[in-house]
Amino acid sequence: MLSLSLRESLEQATFTYQTALMEAPEALAYLAGRGIDVTVAATFRLGYVAEPVLGHEQYVNRLSIPYVTPAGVIDIRFRTLGMDDGPKYMSRTGATGHLFNVSAFGEDSPIIAITEGEMDTIVASQVLPSVGVPGANAWKPFYHRAFQDYDRVFLLCDGDSPGREWGKRIASEIETAVPVSMPDGMDVNDYILMHGAEGLRKKVGL
Repeated sequence: MLSLSLRESLEQATFTYQTALMEAPEALAYLAGRGIDVTVAATFRLGYVAEPVLGHEQYVNRLSIPYVTPAGVIDIRFRTLGMDDGPKYMSRTGATGHLFNVSAFGEDSPIIAITEGEMDTIVASQVLPSVGVPGANAWKPFYHRAFQDYDRVFLLCDGDSPGREWGKRIASEIETAVPVSMPDGMDVNDYILMHGAEGLRKKVGL
């Protein structure tokens, strides 16, 4: 359970970074290259760490990806814009991990998708309701309960051995799960950029 002070701190950081994104052309260009325009970025409250709040100094020049719930912001993860800027993703010290984009559970839909990673979730959400797991090893034993009422749960797996194993592991816990592997070397974001939203719909059989 997050304290009120931590929730307020995360909300303030999210607001600060979201505002800074509009003044960060390199971050906007990166997002555009991933198929994420400013409207989608605003929907997910994406931001850019130009001037870090206290305690976030190690995340400067990174994207901020808040975990937003009906109760407010409960976490923020940070992503590099390049390949040579340290770890691709960084989590807050003490963060325990959560499903990303839980607002998808509120959509009136008999289907839902699970992706590996926040960026894939953001892009896939433009095609069908999607939630994300922040990494192949971040799935928790009780998560399957959130998906028990769906007719189909598409597991959008990266096109590599770890991705396929991730899909098999989650499918063993969700009765209605349908693993859908991307082509070799591609993730969901790559696939949508190449084939468009309709391409992903066809791939999952919609």
